[in-house]
Amino acid sequence: MTVLAQISDLHITAGELIYGRVDTAQFLARAVSKLREIRPAAVIVTGDLVEGGTVGEYDRLRGLLAPLDVPVHLLLGNHDDRAAFRNVFGGGEFIQFTFDVGPLRVIALDTNDPGEPGGRLCATRLDWLATQLATAGDRPVILALHHPPFVTGLPAMDACGLAEADAEALVAIVARHPRIERVICGHVHRPMTTRFAHTVAMTSPSVAHQFGLVLDGRPLAMTLEPPGFTLHQWTGRGLVSHLAYTGDHGS
Repeated sequence: MTVLAQISDLHITAGELIYGRVDTAQFLARAVSKLREIRPAAVIVTGDLVEGGTVGEYDRLRGLLAPLDVPVHLLLGNHDDRAAFRNVFGGGEFIQFTFDVGPLRVIALDTNDPGEPGGRLCATRLDWLATQLATAGDRPVILALHHPPFVTGLPAMDACGLAEADAEALVAIVARHPRIERVICGHVHRPMTTRFAHTVAMTSPSVAHQFGLVLDGRPLAMTLEPPGFTLHQWTGRGLVSHLAYTGDHGS
């Protein structure tokens, strides 16, 4: 069976703690150790790779990911900076790409909107997606992006989500392609699932800190709920997504 691992919202810093409490590099190292045990076919990181978008942070990230001995594919989030990312990892105008994992085709979209917490999918990016879907053939497809293209029910996160018009344009494209098995995202630091056109859209938790489950409009607050990641397993009959936790959190 083919397994694609999704990790998200790493928020690697140059050394300082997030919120004065969270050592995101240490949390990522634990996730990398767990992934080395699981040995997925590939890893995709769905954005917010670093905290401040600096070259130094991306250099540190590269070292932290180096122990993974499988292909690792990096997407940008709202905390990322394209120019600094390119300085370390390379890439074009948008950080978009496709790759195959066993029978699966993964199509990764760049929703980064420079200087803004919310996401965008301009006509250029959406046209690129349509072209990639047209050439995917009969392969089952996973579509990956940082910002969820749906209303999450968390008001504070919906206020900085993907632009509504762009989400509507994306769902129209997805609706025309029944081979899309899953839409996978990050950004919200919580796991959630919803129907999206004919398929399922879901978010992965952060491998570091989470945001509390706040449904009533109060400000978001960081919480040290267990960090985790998602494993997307192609069984030959369909795609099964497993939520995995890192570390030992007691009995």
